[in-house]
Amino acid sequence: MNKVLRLLISLAAFGSFALLSQAQPAPKVFVIDMQKLYEGHYKTEENTAKLRVDEQKAQVELERLSKEGNALVEKYKELAEAFESTRNSPVASNEAKAKAERDAQEKMQEIERKQQDVQVFRRNVEQQLQQRLRSFQEFILEEIGKVATDIAKKKGATMVIDKSGRTISGISAFIYLDPAYDITEEVLKEVNKDRPAAPAPAAASKAGAAPAPAAGEAPAVTFPGTKK
Repeated sequence: MNKVLRLLISLAAFGSFALLSQAQPAPKVFVIDMQKLYEGHYKTEENTAKLRVDEQKAQVELERLSKEGNALVEKYKELAEAFESTRNSPVASNEAKAKAERDAQEKMQEIERKQQDVQVFRRNVEQQLQQRLRSFQEFILEEIGKVATDIAKKKGATMVIDKSGRTISGISAFIYLDPAYDITEEVLKEVNKDRPAAPAPAAASKAGAAPAPAAGEAPAVTFPGTKK
């Protein structure tokens, strides 16, 4: 009797497992290239152009600060020479020597403050641009992910995997991918469907016009007695 009961329980358990297995849909995996989607999104192009413009504006401001710093350096050289001349002069009074030394020291302090202004400005600009880029990346990757999810669900997908990632050894995590399951181009077309019409080409710049300053190239400023 016990053997019959155990057999019935086993059959019931097997039957439940079989029904459960039949209820689970077969995995259907699609892949996308998130890097390609990010770089190919028209909003990424727009954001990159805006950042480049702001970098160039910051470059112009850095050059202005640098010119001011260089002007202070030239003034300091004059004051330093005046101090040396006064100090070595047998007819100069102690008061005149003290004033010449004080003027030179004050100009050096002004130069150091200008150097700090340049460093603080450069650091703030870099931090602001990096924060803007990170915020944009989070926003656009979330948007791309939603579009990819909608398309994948319509195709009956159970999973979507990003194929642009690399393993710790730098090798692609996928050895073979059936192109039929790659929906990158379909997603790219969808995210770019609202791309604004391209503006008319701008008039050619005048011959001999100075090129825009390259982003990321800080102007060289020489500050005597201080580190750059």
